[in-house]
Amino acid sequence: MSEKDLIKVMVVDDHPMWRDAVARDLAESGFDVVATAGDGDQAVRRAKAADPDVLVLDLNLPVKPGVQVCKELVGHNPALRVLVLSASGEHADVLEAVKSGATGYLLKSASTEELLDAVRRTAVGDPVFTPGLAGLVLGEYRRLASDPAPASDPDQPKAPQLTERETEVLRLVAKGLSYKQIAERLVISHRTVQNHVQNTLGKLQLHNRVELVRYAIERGLDDE
Repeated sequence: MSEKDLIKVMVVDDHPMWRDAVARDLAESGFDVVATAGDGDQAVRRAKAADPDVLVLDLNLPVKPGVQVCKELVGHNPALRVLVLSASGEHADVLEAVKSGATGYLLKSASTEELLDAVRRTAVGDPVFTPGLAGLVLGEYRRLASDPAPASDPDQPKAPQLTERETEVLRLVAKGLSYKQIAERLVISHRTVQNHVQNTLGKLQLHNRVELVRYAIERGLDDE
């Protein structure tokens, strides 16, 4: 992999030994570790300066909690991917992290190989969850999507039109397929799938794949 293709990663954790170990594993596996941080304020400042592709983030941070860090940084840079790496498998923590903009959620009990794979997949926008948590997140978005929608403003512009292929990709995203699986099913390249997703995000003014899944579920695309 050439230098320009290296995935830039930042590691945020308040335990120095754990933080250093994760950063070392990532660096030894070919990732470009551009920064680390030990508290929430430090994380926000350094991430804005270092501009990582993926933020590996613990939720339990001093000064400012991880969900607040995630919300601020994704708000600042919607292209940022956040992989939460937490000791907590509590459903409330998982849902709060996802709602704050996290792309994935991995428990600290994961193996090094699982972590490395999760960072690679997070970098391309795939939602990565410790087994058992993906269904929880999808279930929560189904619940949110079933809530009554606010009355639409007649002055609001109509929803942008997606192409047939964009709608097809969106439907498969909503069903939980990875970009690789979508590419195989539609016999197109992984890059083409990414382009369709990016175009769809732009048209719908959404920030990440999690918002895209919710949008699709709200419109019943996952049931088609």
